[in-house]
Amino acid sequence: MNRSPSPAPERPGTFTISDEPPAGLARGVASGEVRLYVRPLALNSDAALAPLSDDRAARHLAGGPLAFEACELLMRREGEPGRVFAWRTPLESLAAWARREGTPVEGQVTSWLDRLTRRRAPFAGLPLDRPRLMGVLNVTPDSFADGGAYRDAEPAIAHGRQMIASGADIVDIGGESTRPHASPVSVEEELDRVRPVIEGLRDAGVPISIDTRRARVMAAALDAGAGLVNDVSALSFDPDSLALVAERGVPVVLMHMRGEPATMHRHTDYASVLLDVYDELAARVAACRAAGIAAENIAIDPGLGFAKTSEQNAAILRGLSLFLGLGLPLLVGASRKGLVRAVKHAAAPEGRLPASLAAAMLALDQGAELLRVHDVGETAQAVAVWRALRRAP
Repeated sequence: MNRSPSPAPERPGTFTISDEPPAGLARGVASGEVRLYVRPLALNSDAALAPLSDDRAARHLAGGPLAFEACELLMRREGEPGRVFAWRTPLESLAAWARREGTPVEGQVTSWLDRLTRRRAPFAGLPLDRPRLMGVLNVTPDSFADGGAYRDAEPAIAHGRQMIASGADIVDIGGESTRPHASPVSVEEELDRVRPVIEGLRDAGVPISIDTRRARVMAAALDAGAGLVNDVSALSFDPDSLALVAERGVPVVLMHMRGEPATMHRHTDYASVLLDVYDELAARVAACRAAGIAAENIAIDPGLGFAKTSEQNAAILRGLSLFLGLGLPLLVGASRKGLVRAVKHAAAPEGRLPASLAAAMLALDQGAELLRVHDVGETAQAVAVWRALRRAP
């Protein structure tokens, strides 16, 4: 599925960084009037932190190779969502402050830290002991990223096999463009595009993902051999999709988007883009859990380029570690997207590899566990170097 940026401007909010923590929050937190968020800071490897951590607290991020000793406490109030207060502090100071503030605050902070540090279960059968690559395979005639090079089944299947040989852990097959202003296609046309490719790759040895918003396409793709669903609407576009995914018991990637591809460029008005996207994804996770979808079958994607400006994309990428607070695997798709297109003198999509790799490495530094990419072999090399430098196992 085609994924590209929106150009509309962002409404600025008020972001205040304080040297002192907030006080007297217990009642507001208990009533829901005050919302707290915890974002890990200065993520580093165990080996790098070990000399510094003899008498200071350090926690693993998502049970993986990255650890952190400090965090950013973010706070905002109902009725003033654009006014965000931030306090940056070592973990031991956060814990002491939360105890002083009382049970409601301590409970929220403890819950945040549990979700941030809890080891992730395997996703789609893949242990998340190392970064995993989802290779993008668009079988549309109007893909922004590859110019429709794989619109026919035979070259698409060959490209999918080449991606697997180059290091793809998942192949993500999409038959409907979701670039801004894209025209929708019928269910039948979408299925005609994706089904033969799924059938041609179902025995290739890696999970096959169907990138679609439609329950009928999801069902047919799963019947054809797909093993997971990747939905840009987070299962909100088609009223039948929640029940279908729950009934099939398959993994799903929930991506953040507002509106639809034809309208999302009008929906970039955020009070605080990082916190708003977090809250909106949290609401979709809650809807999935209420529908019977198991937590271990859910991954989240903040949706770079979907109903977000280039500046908003950059803000999300810089603050990605916040999304580990959902307690779920984090997938990031920056490959050939608007964030890299905004670079001065950027090339056509197929020429944006250096910028895409830079964004991917920053995502890993912020705790992303899955990367959705077009250039699998090159990204696999970059990930290998990242792991070696991080001394990851």
